[in-house]
This record gives sequence, structure tokens and C-alpha cells, in this order.
Amino acid sequence: MAQHFLLTSKAKTLSLMKLTRLSDSEAHDLLCEIRWRSIEEQVCPRCGIKHKAYAYPARKQFRCRHCKHQFSVTSGTIFANRKLPIQTYLFAIGLFVNATKGISACQLSRDLQVKYQTAFVLSHKIRESLQAQQAIFPLSGEVHIDGTYIHSANRPANKKADRVDRRLKENANSNKRALLVMRERYSQAETAQNPYFVGAKKTLTFPIMSENAATVGKLAGAYIQPNTRIHADENAAYDDLMIRYDLQRVNHQLEYRSDSGVTNNLAESYFARFKRLYYGQIHKLDNRYLDLYGNEIAYREDTRRQDNLIIFTDVVAKCLQTSNEGRDWISYKQGNHRTSERLVI
Repeated sequence: MAQHFLLTSKAKTLSLMKLTRLSDSEAHDLLCEIRWRSIEEQVCPRCGIKHKAYAYPARKQFRCRHCKHQFSVTSGTIFANRKLPIQTYLFAIGLFVNATKGISACQLSRDLQVKYQTAFVLSHKIRESLQAQQAIFPLSGEVHIDGTYIHSANRPANKKADRVDRRLKENANSNKRALLVMRERYSQAETAQNPYFVGAKKTLTFPIMSENAATVGKLAGAYIQPNTRIHADENAAYDDLMIRYDLQRVNHQLEYRSDSGVTNNLAESYFARFKRLYYGQIHKLDNRYLDLYGNEIAYREDTRRQDNLIIFTDVVAKCLQTSNEGRDWISYKQGNHRTSERLVI
């Protein structure tokens, strides 16, 4: 049996010990290299001109020679107006990357020695960056699609006489939501070219109210090319897809894999990792942030064959490319929280 990729030396090229030993100058230069591809030249976040700006080494700041705007390496990013040292952010991203099943804010607060609220906001800033910089393109070839429900049932009453039938709609949990996933498989030509190109190639997730034909049809039409081969289970929500797509079904009440080789395993493997994050790490999931958690696991699944240094550099780059214009994570302690869910209706 082949060795699991995470056990190989190729998967472990990032050392958290080295991150903790970075000096202020080394950490600053690392961010400059990742954001601007250069230590000597900078890009002004206001005018966008790349040049060698005036430097204030003691303050680790720059001044644009053209528009006279004063900025730092984190100006205009999701880490703007930071109060923690750069090393703390780099170490937090390193911990985030190495936690293949996700990491809770409680654990992050212990590892960073910061308050829980600080760790919660920091981890969600990383998730927000992953979502904001997500590359979305229509899926093709072979696509596996499925949905799972979150908060599906209320907690039963203590006494049996007080319990209700939770299968009835009137007794359903008002927080019940569904998470729909679409996963494109690597083609045989791509697998032959690189043995690591196996399984899912691209993953898209969508928080929805329920798994129904209208919502599924809308999302499939927007994100899956016509005539694509789609693998789905026996749920009636996917019946209408046969009009525009090559729909293949597997009846999970009878089998996991049909005699013709049809499976929905790419979607099921995504939900396996997602529920390990849900039940094993964060334990409580607010519907307002379901889109962020769902996309986080999609990113982890899509980068599962990359070494942790490549993933670390990519996550840092995404954080430095994400603007701080959104107000969800500014003044969080003062009650400036996200007020609504990001549902596909």
C-alpha cells in the first residue's frame, strides 16, 4: 500500500520552529516578498505604482514617492491596523495550515497566548481571505454533487412523554441549514501526467436553506457546464439535472457504488472532513459563518496534495490580497458582528 502523502517528507517543508525564531526584520521581509515579490520595491496601496518608496526602518513603514501616501506591508489588507506582532500572524497561519482537519479558536488562543475573541477574529480573517480570493470557474468533465444538513434536529426533551416527532416540519429546528458541494474529478489524462492528480480537482460549496430542485438547478446552471457528467444520489432534488447534463445516479439505500461504477464518493469525502471540523474541533457552528467553514474545508481538500510550505505561502498571499473594506471583523469586541447569513436562495 502506498504511503499517505501527509506522511511523506514532501508534505513537510514548513517548520513552525523557524517561524517562531524569525526576527522582526526577517518577518517583515518575508511579508514584503510574498506581497510585492520584492524586498527592495513596494507597491503603493493608494496609487498602485511599484517603485522604491521612502523607508522608515524604525517604524517598518514606507512613503510613496508619487502620492506621498504613508503605508506599511499590511496596509489595505485584512491585517491592517494590527496590534499583534507580525510573527504572531505568521505563526497563526502556520498552525492553521498544519491543522488538516481545522483548528478551533480555543486551541489557537492557547497556542498564541491571546484572548479567545482575538483568536476567533484572527481565524475568521484567514477564512474570509480564502473565500475572497477563491478562484471560481465552471466545472466540467465528471462532477460529484451532494448536500448535507447542519443543525438538523432539536435536542430531545428529558422525559419521553415530553418528546415530539422531530421528523415533522413543525417540529424542525429553525437553525437547520444545508451545505451543497460540487466537486470536479481529475481527468484520466491529468492523472496519467501526474500521479498526484487523483480524486477531486476543484471544490465549490454553497450554504442553502434546503436541498431542493429549484436551488440545485440554479446553482448547477451557474457553475457546471452543460453536458457535464454528474454523479448524484437518489435525492429527488437532482431529477431535473438530466435535462442539461449526463446524470448518473447511485441509490445509497442499496449500495455505495453501483455495478456500473457510479459513486458519489468525492462529495462524501468532503463531508467526512467537514464534519470532523464541526464535531471534532469547533463543536458549535453559527449559521452566519457557515459559508466560511464550508469554503475552508473546500480549500483544504483542493490543496491536500501540496506541501505545507506552498499552502502557507498561498494563505499568506491571500490574506495580503484581501482588502479590509468589510466591517465584519473590525471592532468585533464592540459588537460589530456579521448580522446576516450568506445563503444562496
